[in-house]
This record gives sequence, C-alpha cells and structure tokens, in this order.
Amino acid sequence: MTNSIFLLDETPLFPDAQLAQDEPNGLLAVGGDLSVPRLIEAYRHGIFPWFCEDEPILWWSPDPRCVFLLDEIHVSRSLRRELNKAKYIVTINKAFQQVVQECAAPRNDQPETWILPEMQQAYCKLHELGLAHSIEVWDQESLIGGMYGVSIGRFFFGESMFSRRTNASKIALVYLANYLIQADFLLLDAQVGNPHLYRMGARDIPRAEFLKLLKQEINWQQPPNLWQSKILKDWKS
Repeated sequence: MTNSIFLLDETPLFPDAQLAQDEPNGLLAVGGDLSVPRLIEAYRHGIFPWFCEDEPILWWSPDPRCVFLLDEIHVSRSLRRELNKAKYIVTINKAFQQVVQECAAPRNDQPETWILPEMQQAYCKLHELGLAHSIEVWDQESLIGGMYGVSIGRFFFGESMFSRRTNASKIALVYLANYLIQADFLLLDAQVGNPHLYRMGARDIPRAEFLKLLKQEINWQQPPNLWQSKILKDWKS
C-alpha cells in the first residue's frame, strides 16, 4: 500500500512515521524548514531530513530501520590490532563544525553531498544547544576521521562519518559505542543500511519496533556533562 506524501506548513509537527511511503522507502513529508524545534520534533518521532541540492526538504522514516545494538559492534582482527596500538587520539566535541564540513566534502564514491550549507548550519545550531555531537580521531594535530549525530534520550542518531586514513571512521564508531554503553544508552541509529555498516555489525529492525523503543526511551535523562568536550581514554567496554 502506498500512502500520501504530506506537505508540511510552518508548524513544527509531523504525521505519524508509520504513514511513510513504501516507495521510495520511508519518504514521509515534504517542506517545512530546518529550525531547531522542527528537527527536535523529527528525531523524537523517528524522522530525519535528507535531500539534495535543488530539491525541497524531504523527511524520511524508512522501514526497516538500520541500527547498531551497542554490544554488537564488530571489531575485526585488523581493526582490533590498530585500536590496541592506541596511536591516535579520540575526542568528543573538540571540532564539531570541522567534522561536519569534512563529512560534507565531496569524495570519489560520493561526488555530490546531501550535507548542504543549510544542513550544516542547522546541525551547528543543534550542537550549540547540546543536542548534536561529534567524535574526532586525530593523528597529533591532524583530524583524520570522525562522525557526528544527534543525541536525545537513550539514542544516538548517527548522521555521517568520514575518513582521511584507513579505519579512522571505524575507530570513531567503536569508541562512541563503548562510550554510549558506559552511559547506559540503548542503541545507535544508522538510519539506512549499507554493506559497510552491516560489516561493522549493524542490523535492520522493523520500523514499528524502532518507534516503540523510541517512544519508551526518548524522555530518558542523559547523565550530566556526558557531552562535555574531552579525550576518550579507552575503546573497550
């Protein structure tokens, strides 16, 4: 069954995510804006923006939903060896804007970006309000990898990652997962699966299950100072 695509107005509200399109998978609504209230409302209800240049703002809630259960992150032998060498420094919220810009930069496998300037500005505003966060991987003073996303309740909603060195984004993911486990988080949302994510241990769950968990845990109070800028000391749980 194909549902209607909803046209949003100036009110920062969304239709039920379960009403999203079957094809294209998860398309729920068009329009609105990228204001802080609308983005918070979207994430609280399992919805996220994704659109390209010259398109209107598109809002999605795919079925199934790709997620990482935090204790199921796959660490290969080669990655484990690299992690154990501890040759890189991993930080939280040391260079949020730079991570977003790096994620937005064109690369060989993705010459065009969906992280448009208005998206970058929107997530920087969320960061200023303590809702969006970055994980950085450094080789001395050089930023070589990282990822960013939004954190509400017991969820971290991953948005994008980048690598300037082999395995740098994987290192960021492993450190983040361990940090979230220690803080009693439930899962890391990866939105839509791909071979790279599945190799790292991601799995698909029904959207209905995802939304049920979200409703149960979205009002959970995160520990104070959880996202204070810091160096992460260990990748092991």
